[in-house]
Amino acid sequence: MSRRLPPLNALKAFEVAARQLSFTKAAEELYVTQAAVSHQIKALEEHLGLKLFMRKNRSLLLTEEGQSYFLDIKDIFGQLHDATEKLLARGAKGAITVSLPPSFAIQWLVPRLNLFSEIHPEIDVRIKAVDLEEGSLTDDVDVAIYYGKGKWANIHADKLHTEYLIPVCSPLILNGPKPLKSADDLKNHVLLHDGSRKDWKEWMKQQDIKGINVNQGPIFSHSSMVLQAAAHGQGVALGHSVLAKPELDAGRLVIPFNNVLVSKNAYYLVCDSSQSELGKIVAFRDWMLSMVEQEQQEQEFVQDE
Repeated sequence: MSRRLPPLNALKAFEVAARQLSFTKAAEELYVTQAAVSHQIKALEEHLGLKLFMRKNRSLLLTEEGQSYFLDIKDIFGQLHDATEKLLARGAKGAITVSLPPSFAIQWLVPRLNLFSEIHPEIDVRIKAVDLEEGSLTDDVDVAIYYGKGKWANIHADKLHTEYLIPVCSPLILNGPKPLKSADDLKNHVLLHDGSRKDWKEWMKQQDIKGINVNQGPIFSHSSMVLQAAAHGQGVALGHSVLAKPELDAGRLVIPFNNVLVSKNAYYLVCDSSQSELGKIVAFRDWMLSMVEQEQQEQEFVQDE
């Protein structure tokens, strides 16, 4: 025997309209038009073959049948709400797996991870440092860090830091026999490349600097490697401002001159769109965005000096 369930959207519209005794207020709560609410109520009345509302002296009232029906279903919607909140609360505990590039893990996340654990001791963080292909989010990962323009299908993405590309080198080079006083002095030094030579090429083009061979110097597959090479005095790197910050703060790297390239890409915290409101993911996202907001002003000195 089939169950004669009414259309659920219409049932929800009725529950809100009956509780508010106003189609206008119901529309505001449901983020739809008043006409849409009226249409849903009409569809429900036709499905049931009963009149649920009546108007009297410009007021909206429930019929006897409508009042009885409302009293029966209002608790059901309350139970659905409670069940949803309970499920989301369960999702705020347990373990969360974070997949991200090794350089971002080493230079940014790992040094700060204890701060998250202090706030959320109920959530165990599992770090999975991998080289991700842009847009790939596997089933065993809750959230990931992507580097790109922020547009991926079926992915909820939150931009982290605005990304600057800045020249960095060891203090030994800055004050060495071939000092770096201006960008033109780069012709006397080895250029270190992060992944490819395109960043240095773009940087030279933006600064309108000619006569420097950007096709020389080693290429490193990870950002942390190119920063370490620069810190050991092997040349001048064009570092990501977020990843270079620990080395700059420690004095192992310095910024020889304030010629900054604002990257077209940035780091994004991402998750599957269907999981974006899961409690543990919300907790981790809120923490990361809060950390980024605190640090963003410090980062912007690179551009403003």
